[in-house]
Amino acid sequence: MKEFKYVVKDQEGIHARPAGLFVKEAATFPCAVKICKGDKEADAKRIFGVMGLGVKCGEEITIRTDGENEEEAIAKLSKFLEENL
Repeated sequence: MKEFKYVVKDQEGIHARPAGLFVKEAATFPCAVKICKGDKEADAKRIFGVMGLGVKCGEEITIRTDGENEEEAIAKLSKFLEENL
């Protein structure tokens, strides 16, 4: 299992457009991808799960990957977050 922590910098937090793009990116990997905020965890391949976390600007999230291609997945998803959120 690989893990990446990130503090959201986008003023609107994780909102619909970047969340949709993030889910689409996560879905390209065969490994399990989870997004966590505090004690809440959601499947990062499901838009309602990601949006349901209600992540706001300045809050820390954790991305966890587990399984086949987990290293490639964490690298691409962390890069996506840094460039878009």
